[in-house]
Amino acid sequence: MTGGVGSGRGGGGAGGCGDVLGAFAPDSFAGRNVLVTGGTSGIGAATAVLLAELGADVRALGLPPAAARELPAHERVRVEEQDVTDRDGLARRIAESRRLDCLICCAGVSRDRAEYGRTAWDHVLAVNLDATMTACQAARPLLARGGGCVVTVSSMFALFGSRDRPAYSAAKGGITQLTRSLAAEYADDAIRVNAVAPGFVATPLARGVLDNPHAARAVLSRLPLGRLGSPREVASAIAFLCSTAAAYMTGSILTVDGGYSAV
Repeated sequence: MTGGVGSGRGGGGAGGCGDVLGAFAPDSFAGRNVLVTGGTSGIGAATAVLLAELGADVRALGLPPAAARELPAHERVRVEEQDVTDRDGLARRIAESRRLDCLICCAGVSRDRAEYGRTAWDHVLAVNLDATMTACQAARPLLARGGGCVVTVSSMFALFGSRDRPAYSAAKGGITQLTRSLAAEYADDAIRVNAVAPGFVATPLARGVLDNPHAARAVLSRLPLGRLGSPREVASAIAFLCSTAAAYMTGSILTVDGGYSAV
């Protein structure tokens, strides 16, 4: 996107008020084991790197991104190729973990108006919704050993829908309700389950907006903060939900959209 994406009213650059790392105590995730699905690009990759910087040992599962530079690069991040629509393969991969403190489900895809076709509809729901349930169920026994946590990724489209993304919106609405349902179910195992609901974030998934000047202007004109979010800013919200600061939060949907849904 051109002209002013990173210079909105929320502060300088895509980072707003500076890098999020300073918001957390150094090594606040030291000794914790984290698994991120969809962890090879976008919000998932940013989350994997941030938690590794905070001391966690992270496994990032996903398909190779379009550009190698999108892969999470950190000595404590282990990248593993995994198609999340392969239910048995995903469940086996998660079960391989000797210990798990945090599961973060970031795998997501949209096919825009092609989602009105059955093939795209099925694929989008498989990646966004079915894979989240598969991952949560596979991780539950591991998380129960130490009272771990799950963070899922919903969307602003779970609030008001999108005529151009019917399957994506339906899947994210499902994620919101799945998060609340699992929060109630997993509480017996002392597992917290929360979600973030991002708005427009500068990721490969938002490329359709970024590449369309008219659409970009329409989005920016509605954003109170005047800019798109960065994957790292969403990652910081995920880190908060995984931290002890959110110890009394479960079943919550944390909106991270620069005020888009408030207008």
